[in-house]
Amino acid sequence: MPTFVWKGRTASGAMASGELAAGSQADVVSALRQKKIIPTSIKVKEEKKGLSLFGGRVSRRALSVFTRQFSTMLNAGLPLLTCLEILGKQTESQALRRVLAEVRGDVEGGLSLADALRRQPKVFDNLYVNMVESGETGGALDVILMRLATYLEKTAALMRKIRGAMIYPAIISIVAVGAIAIMLLFVIPIFARMFEGVGAELPMMTRIVMQMSNFLKIYGLPTVIVLIALFTIIRRWHKTESGARAMDPIFLKTPVFGDLIKKQSIARFSRTLSTLLSSGVPIIDALEITARSAGNWVIEDAILKARTSIKGGENIADPLSKTAVFPPMVTQMIAIGEASGGLDDMLAKVADFYDAEVDQAVENLTNALEPIIMVVLGGIVGFLVISMYLPIFQLAGTITE
Repeated sequence: MPTFVWKGRTASGAMASGELAAGSQADVVSALRQKKIIPTSIKVKEEKKGLSLFGGRVSRRALSVFTRQFSTMLNAGLPLLTCLEILGKQTESQALRRVLAEVRGDVEGGLSLADALRRQPKVFDNLYVNMVESGETGGALDVILMRLATYLEKTAALMRKIRGAMIYPAIISIVAVGAIAIMLLFVIPIFARMFEGVGAELPMMTRIVMQMSNFLKIYGLPTVIVLIALFTIIRRWHKTESGARAMDPIFLKTPVFGDLIKKQSIARFSRTLSTLLSSGVPIIDALEITARSAGNWVIEDAILKARTSIKGGENIADPLSKTAVFPPMVTQMIAIGEASGGLDDMLAKVADFYDAEVDQAVENLTNALEPIIMVVLGGIVGFLVISMYLPIFQLAGTITE
């Protein structure tokens, strides 16, 4: 049985709030009226569910496939509970199967589909839940789910392209670091033992490399542990509001990668807002949801300022144009969309344009990184080899003399 969080006023006019387990919102209203409390807000309590170590996460692909199949089955006239039961049985994701079973149980208990999905925040975010709620209210749930599936598929495709393009440079970098570490830990010490009995002063390059080898043998493992711990701390701090405020502006100003992050954020903003508006979500709610899913605090702050301006009677384009984040082309197209009444279509065109821009930027970055990594790797390995053979060449020169 779901738990509801309620707020209301007592007979004396005082504010009251609490939690109540009931089968539906109507039962909560009835129970509160018996206590002479007039409810002002009743929401399903979001439960934090623990995920198992293996198979506990629902992938974007599994969620998009479920959404498209759900839409198709509803459009064919199948009852909602039957759709959930069939999709729960046929999905390959164990986590999604468990979630759908809980959603089906909540719907059978009297909750709407949106409220049932809201109880699974780790799988269905605010964007998903609000679009479903809009579809239920407007009687076009199958159409909304189809749009949502398209959005999820395009978002997942964009992320796959970015990650796929970064795989090769990442592998090369890992191999390079591994090769250098092996040389410093195992190869350089062999040469160092050979040079111990020479007695002559070693070249500066050789001494530097031998010191690097000694440092790595003593402090290598602690350094790796410290770096991993530091990375974990920074990553978790970045998820907090203060961390995002401090780091996100820096990310946008980084060479090469900053431009890529900005284009990706604009594409996500345009696609999300277009999908929400075309699904009938009010623009104030749509902007709030879009801001929370922007992925960058600078973008989020700009969107929230636009939302505040709209509440004051202004349009969207003007506050966005005052920021240094959104290019003039984007704000001009948004202004045209607002004037013509086709803002959702205009935003979809902006999203398509910046998706293509991100693809091109990723391709250019990959093409530039590959030769740079190879040159850097060759230079480091060459430096190590020359530094070890230089004393041998010097010794051979003294013998011939």
